[in-house]
Formats: sequence, structure tokens, C-alpha cells
Amino acid sequence: MKTPSNLPKAIQTIKAHRISTEDPTLHPREEEVNVIIETSLHIDIEGIETYTLLCTPIDRLAMAAGFLFSEGVIDSMDDISRIEECKDEPNTVRIKLKSEVPQIIDSARNLLITSSCGACGTEEFNKKLEALPKVGNNLQIQAEMLRSAMNEIRDIQPLFDACGGTHLVAIVDADGKILIYAEDVGRHNALDKVIGKCLFDRIDLKGCWAVLSSRVSLEMVTKCARAGIEIISAISAPTSLAIETAERCGITLCAFVRQTRATVFTHPERIIGDV
Repeated sequence: MKTPSNLPKAIQTIKAHRISTEDPTLHPREEEVNVIIETSLHIDIEGIETYTLLCTPIDRLAMAAGFLFSEGVIDSMDDISRIEECKDEPNTVRIKLKSEVPQIIDSARNLLITSSCGACGTEEFNKKLEALPKVGNNLQIQAEMLRSAMNEIRDIQPLFDACGGTHLVAIVDADGKILIYAEDVGRHNALDKVIGKCLFDRIDLKGCWAVLSSRVSLEMVTKCARAGIEIISAISAPTSLAIETAERCGITLCAFVRQTRATVFTHPERIIGDV
């Protein structure tokens, strides 16, 4: 697979041995394999908390901003007075908030949060779900736009093309145009990154929808609810909690989006035409 020239920080080349699982007489063949990098990111909120995530080491400022937004620490970039990567510690993003006493997330989350962690570590789980906002009702799209957007994201995944192992999230407007996208080893990281990019670029996510190259778990729906995203379109399956939460938050959840079909689990009124 070809390595993208502009993404060397995200990929590592490792020597491995290719073996045959069919013909035992074939000798192992040494080859160089591109592997996606997963490393720690420390989000240091000055005077308040430090959070450690595991992610792909690109778009780290967007990752930090999107994570804080998704967790309810900030409502917009206006809540941040300074955000920068630390020169002495390249895996650390330092943030200073304008408010000295923000609505901070659980101290129990000040732990190592893995790329598959999800909602672990929270003690008031049901209470947090009930507190999620309901999204607006300003968006309708043609059914064929689900297919078109899914086809388009296949052409904008340089990390996946180089080594596999990544997820992509794209933000699409009401006309079906992809506005911004991000890749990461973790699907929820990719969503945080794309939300963070929108925060930096002052893109209002209300009236937009999200396309996922992954399954839809609860955490993906909660992040979309906080961002005001009305439609989620995913290539793979949803979980039961994702469906329940999408229903409660007023989000249209589409999964198994393929060339000729899609399955709409919640609020189908936003999809016009036969799916």
C-alpha cells in the first residue's frame, strides 16, 4: 500500500513475515508493512485537569478541542483563551480556559481512555443520558445522498489506503457536500477531531449530517447530540443503546448504508424518498 507523503507522523513501517495458511510448503516472506500509529495524547487544562487519550498523532489540537466540546467542558472556542501543542512534550496539548470553574467532566475520567473505551468510568450513566440535548429539526435529505456521501468518503481516506486500521468521519451539508473530515484509529476520536475542526473553522454543525465509516456506538450518538447533528449515516451496524439514544435525542440514525439500500432506525421523516 502506498504511504501518503503528507502523513508520515501517522504511519510507521514495520518488518513482518507473510505466511501461507493454505500451503505449508511455502516459506514465510519478509515484507515491510505500513502500520497506523496509536499513541498517547495528554490534554492539560491549566489549573483544572489532565486527560490522557489514545489516538493517531495528527490533528491533535482539533482532537483536544473536539473532546472537550463533546464532553461538555466547553460550548465553543470562545471558552478557550489559549490552546497549543507543547514544544517540550509533543504529545501534550495545553489549554487555558477563560472560566476558572468550568462544568468539568467526571474526575473518574482522568484516567487512560483507550480507543475503544466508550462511556466507561462514568458513575451516573443514566443521568448523563437523560441530560443529553434534543437536536433541532431543520434538515431533510434525499435518500440517494446517503449512498453518494458513502461513496465519496472512500476516496478521502489516505491513512486507510496506506495501512488500514482507521476510521473516518465526514461532515456533510444539506446539499450533500463534504465540508470537513478526519481519520483516526478510534472512531470516536475521528468524530472528536472533525468536531474540533468545525470549532476552529466556526462551522455551525446544525443543519449538517455526519457520515461514519464505522459502526455506531452510544458514544458516537452522544457526541453528535451535543454538536446538534441531526442525521448519522454509517456503513456498519448500530448498537441498541445507540438506537435508543438517537430516538430520545431526535437524531435520524441510518446504518448499513450500501449502494442500493440503507436501514433507518430512528426518525425516518428526515429521509426523503425510498431508501
